[in-house]
Order: sequence, then structure tokens, then C-alpha cells
Amino acid sequence: MKLVECVPNFSEGRRPEVIEAIRDAIAAVEGVSVLDVSSDTSHNRSVITFVVPVEMAVDAAFAGIRVAAERIDLCKHTGEHPRIGATDVVPFIPLEGSTMEDCVALARQLGERVGRELKIPVYLYERAATTPARENLADVRRGEFEGLREELGKNPARNPDFGPSQIHPTCGAIAIGARPFLVAYNVYLGAASNLQIAKSVAKAVRGSSGGFKYVKGLGLEVDGQAQVSMNLVDTEKTPLHTAFDFVKMRAEAEGAQVTWSEIVGLVPERVLFDAAASHLQLRQFTPKQVLERQVRQVTTGGESVSGFIASVASSHPVPGGGSVAAHAGALAAALAQMVAGLTIGKKKYAAVDSEMKDAALKAVSLGNTLAALVKRDAEAYARVSEAYKLPKEPADAATRRAEAVTTALLKAAEVPLETARASVEVAQLAALMAEKGNTNAVTDAGVAALLAQAACKGAAYNVRVNVQALDDKSKGEALAREAERLVKKAGELAERATSAVERALSG
Repeated sequence: MKLVECVPNFSEGRRPEVIEAIRDAIAAVEGVSVLDVSSDTSHNRSVITFVVPVEMAVDAAFAGIRVAAERIDLCKHTGEHPRIGATDVVPFIPLEGSTMEDCVALARQLGERVGRELKIPVYLYERAATTPARENLADVRRGEFEGLREELGKNPARNPDFGPSQIHPTCGAIAIGARPFLVAYNVYLGAASNLQIAKSVAKAVRGSSGGFKYVKGLGLEVDGQAQVSMNLVDTEKTPLHTAFDFVKMRAEAEGAQVTWSEIVGLVPERVLFDAAASHLQLRQFTPKQVLERQVRQVTTGGESVSGFIASVASSHPVPGGGSVAAHAGALAAALAQMVAGLTIGKKKYAAVDSEMKDAALKAVSLGNTLAALVKRDAEAYARVSEAYKLPKEPADAATRRAEAVTTALLKAAEVPLETARASVEVAQLAALMAEKGNTNAVTDAGVAALLAQAACKGAAYNVRVNVQALDDKSKGEALAREAERLVKKAGELAERATSAVERALSG
């Protein structure tokens, strides 16, 4: 299972009932695990951290954005933290099993949906940015809600990536992106009278002012205290303890003392291990020395590829051919993505660089769709099995059973039809990779095309067998006809790809 982390920031930290409503909307989406909710009344801001399978990530983030749009009026919002929207920023972060490309694809899918359905201007930032000028969140948020309200619609440089070119009257705008793990870390320097020292230290520590390249910093007054607020965007390049030691040194040089510090939201355990090892001056320390780490290593669940193969090989009917077809399609998409990645950035293929980048993102999205269909196909079979077990007597029960069987069979035909559709799109990408991609990987493109063709044909078998099981086959004729057309199209695309492979191997 591919998992991503999402850490949306909402411009509300003072009304618990609003924060709870947003949190509940996110948590209600299937597969979501909310890990943390952090609120700050001075910033008037809440950060919700959740983990979710990639196929449900857009739905979960959108659920929170929608509730925030209903409950937060930015015209009435005040707080220390810069913001442009009721939902201010939504970053996706790859976890084990997912990639940054997955997160870029999710950011774009979410941005398009928010702009289309909620009419909120959306800016893509960090790794999802469509222009270098928007990679830095601070640049996107320049002028905040009030400044953007004046510029949007007048300054073309501020036009959003999705949604209308005018500010939403109450929700403002939203920044959606993909980034590595970020640690939000605040260091306090005593009373608010030290605010100017906090601002001076923040300027010294942040990369934009000549400090640490991977640190963003502001000096703020929070709850009557002077705070150096930092975002550590790469804790391998600038570890937590390095930032702390620097802030402490500069503050003491200017006459202030560090009173305490805090982490907002979650932090990778590695970051704390590194800080502990540094301050304890431990030699040759490794995470393998941590008891809980070793326990997790031997008890971790989750199905591996070998586990999936074993499940298929068992005497149980699921996962069966439909799930395997979807899995084959997902593997084909992964191969197409790999070939695109081997092409991008190469001088020899500069003419197709943009085309390859788009193809790589499409391959990511199709791969995620097909991975989800592995499980959905098994679930569809289970519903058919349950329908057949319903009682046949009396007459009204038999009628209900017949209706349930028909509904389940149609659903069981529709799911593999989705697999066939996605597999044809993968075959299209594979043909593109074979014809225009890196010739050193042309055989990989050929394998992708053949896998996609097999996935499509296998899925079509499942469509046809479920249609044949219908008492009234006319209800599924359209599904069967579409499946046949898709198989033909997949075959044509596979022929294109394999012809390109043969030409390369012959020449």
C-alpha cells in the first residue's frame, strides 16, 4: 500500500468546534489516520497531520478544505502567522512506498478539484510548482490575503494555477504542493521585550537572508513572549540541533536567553535521535540500538509483493484474475514512469522533455488508480458471492435476491472495465516511451506495453464473464462492447510499441 502524509494548515486556532469539524471531515474518509492536531491561538492557526493511502488522499484533503470554506471567514481572521486562505496551505509528503512524483500528481489533482468545485484560486508550490517563481511558499503568500485580494485579476503574474482569477470573498486562496518532510520548530527568547532580538536572530538563521539554506524563519510575539519561528525544510542538511545551537548562540550574543522550544506537529524520530546523539556526544550511535525500532522491524504488517503472489496462489478465489490484471497494469505504469524518468533531463531528448514530464505524472496517477483496482476487484467479487447466498424463498425474497445478484454482477463488470480503460491509457504511454523515450530503455517500454495489453485483455475477460452471468444480458451488452473495443485499442498500441522495440533491436 502506498501511503502519503498530508499536513494542511487552517486559519483557525481559537474556535475548538471549527477545528473539530474540519478534523472529523478528514477522518471520515476511508483509510485516513489522523496523527496530530496542533492549534495556536496567537497564530490563530491549526495544523492537522494525517496519513492516507494515495488513492484516497485527494478526497481526504478536499473534505477538510470544504468544511474550512464553510466555517472560516478570512475577512474576520487575525493572527500572527502569514496566510492567504481559510485553508492556507496543503502539502503532500511521500512516505515509504510512495514518491515525490505521487505527491506532485496528488497536488495537481486536488488543485484542479478545489478550483473547479469550490471556486477558490489555487497556487501550486514547492515540488508541484509550475514555475520557479512559485517554488517558495513565502513568495506565493506575499502580501497575504489582503494584498492578494488587491492584485488578483489585475496582475497577471498572480493568476492562479487553478480556479478563478479573483479572490474568494471569504476563503481567499490556497497553496497546494508537494515537499519533503518539514519540521516546524519554535524557539522562545523570554519576554516580548526581546522581540527585536527574535527578529534579528530569525533574519540570521533563515536562508533567504544569508543563513541556513534549508531554514525559513520569522521573529514573532506569541503569548507575550519573543519567538523565533522556523520551518526546517531539510533536516539532513540542517539538523534540528544545529538550528537550535545557532539560535541560542546568536540570542546570547544579543543579550537574550533561550527559555524553551517546541515542535509543532510531528517529527521523524531520526531527527530526535540525531539531536540526542549530538548533545550526548555519542559515538557510533545507530537507530538499531533503539529497542522500539527493532521491535517494529520484526512485527511490521502489510502485504509484500511475495505476500500478494502467495494470496493469488492460495485456494481462495480472491485475489483472482481481475486483481492480477489490475496489478499487471500498475506494473506497466511503473515501467512507463521509469522510462520517462530515464529520458527527462537528458540533452539528447531535450525536445521531448516537457512531454516526458507530463507522461511521468500521468503514469503515476494511472499506477495509483490500478493499484486501488486490485482491492476493488476482490471486493466486487465478494459482493457477488454474498448476493448468491441470499435466500431464494419466499417469492419476495427471491425477487430481492435476483435484484441483488444483477446489481452485484454489473458492479463486478464495471470494476474490471475501469481496469481495461486505465490499461489502455498505460499502453498509450508505453507506446510513447518506445517511440520517443530513452532508447537505452526501449525494451522496458516494450514490456510495459505487453503488460498493459495483458492487463486490458484479462480485465475484459472479467467484464464478459460477469455479463454472461446476468439473467438479462442486455443490461451488460454496452459494457461488453466497450471491453472489446478497449482490447482492440490496447493491441494496436502494443503493436506500435513492440514495432519500435524491434526496430531498435534490429538497427
